[in-house]
Amino acid sequence: MLTVVIPTLDAATTLPATLAALASVPVPPAVVIADGGSTDATRAIAEARGAAVVLAPRGRGGQLAAGARAAARASGRSWLLFLHADTVLGPEWPAAVAHHIRTHPDRAGYFRFALDDPSPAARRIERLVRWRCAAFALPYGDQGLLIARDLYDRVGGFAPLPLMEDVDLVRRLGRGRLVPMAATATTSAVRYRRGGWWRRPLRNLSILSLWFCGASPAFLARLYR
Repeated sequence: MLTVVIPTLDAATTLPATLAALASVPVPPAVVIADGGSTDATRAIAEARGAAVVLAPRGRGGQLAAGARAAARASGRSWLLFLHADTVLGPEWPAAVAHHIRTHPDRAGYFRFALDDPSPAARRIERLVRWRCAAFALPYGDQGLLIARDLYDRVGGFAPLPLMEDVDLVRRLGRGRLVPMAATATTSAVRYRRGGWWRRPLRNLSILSLWFCGASPAFLARLYR
C-alpha cells in the first residue's frame, strides 16, 4: 500500500542509510527518488537499490510534488510517505505505519524527531520539536509525513515552494488531521553542528515567523541559504 517519496540533492553520503532502513522489512515499500540535479552518486545509489528516479527542478516542494505524481503513475498505491534523504527510520517504523493505516485512514501521521548526535544540545532541540508539535501541530519534513493518496490530493498536495513546503501542507491539513506515530525518525545533525546549536534554531524560528507574517517563500529561501 505504501510508496516512499524522497527528495534529493547531492545526498550520496546520507541516502544509503535512509534506503537501508526502508529495505529492512520482508516486503519493502516502493521508493521514488525526486532528484533536483545531483552531481554526485545520488542517482546511481538510488537505482542500484531499486528505487525509481525522477528528475525535477531544484526546490524541495516541487521535487516532492513531482515524486508524488511519479508514484501515482508507477504504482497507484494508496499511501505516501514523504521522507528526507538524511533521515533514518527506527526499526519500529513498519509497525507504526501499519497501525496508523489501520486506525487513522483519514489522517496524516508523523514520526518522533531525533538527531544523530549524543550531545545535550541535541536533546534540547528534540525537546523543542516535541513542544512545537504539541503546541502548534507543526511537524517539519524531517519527521516524515505519512498520508493517504486521496487525502493528499484533497488538500492540494505539496506546493512548488523553495522553502516552507512542509509547513504549508501541514497547515492545510490542520491539527485534527495530524497524528504522531510511535516510531523515531533520526535526522543528521550536521546542519546544527555547522550552523550552531543555538543560531540555527533561532534562525529557523525567525524564518517561520516571517512566513506567518506573509514574507515570500523566495525571500525566505535566500535567508535560509
